Amino acid sequence: MWLNESENELRRDLQGIASDLRWSAVELLRLAEQLRQAGNDVDAQAVHRLCDLFQGDEQRLAGYAEEVKAKTISRNKHGVTGNDKGAPS
Repeated sequence: MWLNESENELRRDLQGIASDLRWSAVELLRLAEQLRQAGNDVDAQAVHRLCDLFQGDEQRLAGYAEEVKAKTISRNKHGVTGNDKGAPS
C-alpha cells in the first residue's frame, strides 16, 4: 500500500526517534561499563535501567512505524488516527 506524504513523514519520524533511542542506549551502556570499572556499581545499575527503558521505547516506536506502514494508524491533516476495529462507526 502506498502511504501519503504525511504518513511517510510520520513513519520516518518514528523510525528516526527509535534509532536515536537505540544509539543513546548503546552510548549509555558504554558509560555504564566505565562506571562499573571505576567501582560505581550503583550508578552503573541505574544507567542500565535507563537503557532498558530506552530499548523498550525503541521497540514500541518501531512497532508504531510498522503500523503506519500497514495503515493500521495514519496521519492526516487533522492529526494521527487509529483504526479501532471494535469502535463504532
